[in-house]
Amino acid sequence: MSASDRDPRVLVVEDDEHIRDLVALHLSVEKLTAVAIGDGAEALRLARTEPFDLVILDLMLPGLDGVTVCRAIRRDSINADVPILMLTARRDETDKVLGLDSGADDYLTKPFGIREFVARVRALLRRRTAPAAAAHEQTVTAGPLTVDPARRLARLDGRDIELTAHEFDLLYLLASNRGIVFSREALLKRVWGDDTYITERSVDTLMKRLRRKLEPDPAEPRLLLTVWGTGYKFADV
Repeated sequence: MSASDRDPRVLVVEDDEHIRDLVALHLSVEKLTAVAIGDGAEALRLARTEPFDLVILDLMLPGLDGVTVCRAIRRDSINADVPILMLTARRDETDKVLGLDSGADDYLTKPFGIREFVARVRALLRRRTAPAAAAHEQTVTAGPLTVDPARRLARLDGRDIELTAHEFDLLYLLASNRGIVFSREALLKRVWGDDTYITERSVDTLMKRLRRKLEPDPAEPRLLLTVWGTGYKFADV
């Protein structure tokens, strides 16, 4: 059975049983199949062996913490490009940035309202199914980089680059508008849309992740350039 023929599968990793059961219940109301567990090591095993459409991951887990699990999923699993929603009980901006820097696409601070939770889930799943809507968009070639929106593929110097949904959207936006400067606010709206509570600082975190994947020396980028006091642009190559 293909992904389009079944209800979306969501891996829920939360050690608080009450929150885990509540999340699973509301996912089922949305006609999503929840696989709910409370252990980071088991989550990583499942992520490496079973396909999912979304991962909901608590930051503070016993044993393998959420950051470690998130990085491992992005680095070595069949779900490397699946959206990840990080749950955190901490309101400190540093913890939120840490979660995003590890590879999460969005974060939600506990305690959270069910309406907000469902809105975040829907937004991430919509982005997951974006390839069908992008079929008419043109492939972009910029120097050594090729970005194909229909197949959601990026290649650099002939090798495939694994990107998350937000990483791909940011890269395609910049590469298809080479030389044009985008403010952080504009990038936030274009990449995350209106239904998110991500801050502009998260744009910097996403850019840092992209540079690590694309630039030989992320500290001296040649493609993804900072325009100080304004935002970012793709080099006019």
